[in-house]
Amino acid sequence: MQQRSFSGVSQSPRSPSKQPPYLAVSVTDPAKMGNGVQAYISYKVITKTNLPEYQGLEKIVIRRYSDFVWLRDRLFEKYKGIFIPPLPEKSTVEKFRFTAEFIEMRRQALDIFVNRIASHHELQQSEDLRIFLQADEQTMERARSQESGIFKKKPADLMQIFKDVQSRVSDVVLGKEKPVEELNPDFEKLKRYVFELEDHLAEAQKHAYRLVKRHRELGQSLSDFGRAVKLLGACEGEALGKAFAELGAKSEMLSVKLQKEAQHLLMNFEEPLKDYVRAVHSVKGTIAERAAAFRQHCELAETIKLKEIDLNKLRLTRSERTADAEHEYEELKADGEEARRRFETIVRLMNEEMVRFQEEKTLDMGLAFHEFAKGQSRLANGIADAWRSLLPKLEACSSS
Repeated sequence: MQQRSFSGVSQSPRSPSKQPPYLAVSVTDPAKMGNGVQAYISYKVITKTNLPEYQGLEKIVIRRYSDFVWLRDRLFEKYKGIFIPPLPEKSTVEKFRFTAEFIEMRRQALDIFVNRIASHHELQQSEDLRIFLQADEQTMERARSQESGIFKKKPADLMQIFKDVQSRVSDVVLGKEKPVEELNPDFEKLKRYVFELEDHLAEAQKHAYRLVKRHRELGQSLSDFGRAVKLLGACEGEALGKAFAELGAKSEMLSVKLQKEAQHLLMNFEEPLKDYVRAVHSVKGTIAERAAAFRQHCELAETIKLKEIDLNKLRLTRSERTADAEHEYEELKADGEEARRRFETIVRLMNEEMVRFQEEKTLDMGLAFHEFAKGQSRLANGIADAWRSLLPKLEACSSS
């Protein structure tokens, strides 16, 4: 479990004065609960912290996937402009939902998800995170069921927001609506980068999956070949039979190595790439939020101008509706100012988030590719050593 430290967080009075503030979370011990269509996987979430706003130095709670979804949805609605960490997809294929491999991949992804939140200087202060990490199961269930208003609209697919923005392009082409777009070269550059990054990451992840599949298929082929050669050796004389038996044993041993390396490749290379594909989706969701905030800001500004023209006409005619119109005008101005501040906040936070995203991506991708190269080197050396050790005996058989 990785321990996270934070600067600028007040020191807990219950911890040693020299110990820095920390918040460490781990998602462990997945367990199947229930049967049939009602079955689900629960996880033990362990929190260790000396932050004063938390109850005690350690807390253990039980959570299920829908609880993680609740946390992400709450953060997405409340923290506009911040890239909320992505969740792993919910499997829709029944036969894969409870396989050991799927459960472990999801556990690892959920662990990464909650630790990214816990290590974020803004998100780790969230009251929703504290509820998620500390509340008992009944309280957590009530929190999910009592959602109302905007939280009833769960952004299970964040890209729906982005699609809504894109659909306006069609309206513009058809002459239905005047385009309202942010003409900012840096923003356009950012969008191009994000779209290209998504494409390249998805392509790399697709080929990483093929590498995993190839390792598994080769491992299975070597296992089948090893069994066949050992049976062949049993039919031969002593020298040749012994050589065939060793060849079969080496093949089966290499099959195990390949299967282990395939699993390592899956968890430490293909999954991190897939995780960053999901992370880019979160970035695109925030881009869509920025576009929506800009559009609202512009539309309110235009409405205020029209309202001001109408108000001036009423003042000239000394209409009895002037007082009501002035009140409406002031309310609109307040709304317009709030929309402007909201948009500027999203822009500022997005700029900060991109710096953080790039730094984390550099570290995470560097580690993933290092693990890939190290694993391939280890596998190649193991394969070479295994075959090399057989050469003298096979050469002896061929020359006898």
